[in-house]
Amino acid sequence: MPNPFAALTTRTFLPALALSAGVAVAGGQAHAQLRAQYVDVAAYLDSDAQYEAWVHLRRQLARNFDDICGDSFCEGEYSNIRSLRYTCSVRRSSGRIGSCGWAFAASEESVVATTGRIESASAAWLCASPVVRGTTIEALLDALQGDKPLYATLPMSGRTLYDGLIDCL
Repeated sequence: MPNPFAALTTRTFLPALALSAGVAVAGGQAHAQLRAQYVDVAAYLDSDAQYEAWVHLRRQLARNFDDICGDSFCEGEYSNIRSLRYTCSVRRSSGRIGSCGWAFAASEESVVATTGRIESASAAWLCASPVVRGTTIEALLDALQGDKPLYATLPMSGRTLYDGLIDCL
């Protein structure tokens, strides 16, 4: 009986071997990566200072959201909305932003009085940020540094990330 994994191993090994030998591989994942125009912001940043600014921004956004959650977004159906991750797509060649999004998740648990069971409902959101397409990542990092990036005016738009949350959550 033939080994069903032999073909898979050969198909995945040969492109890697060709790439390591400097031979171009047509099609497949290697070709798609070469054509990729946009990357995650963390893959684009090329200096320690930029990376630290990005990490600081994400940390402050989570803190800003936690500070207001109970008085605003977390008063409705879900009382425990959590910030998961803020990210942007960046054009590899120019550093211009394609889009930014902020992921959130929440759950609401309740006790079934007759059985003692706990039930849970959950939800998730990816909130589009009102960042103007074409804004550079450097301009975004500059505009959102500080302790309250949630309320800082975004470059070229006059809006804030808080405005984007109102439209989403």
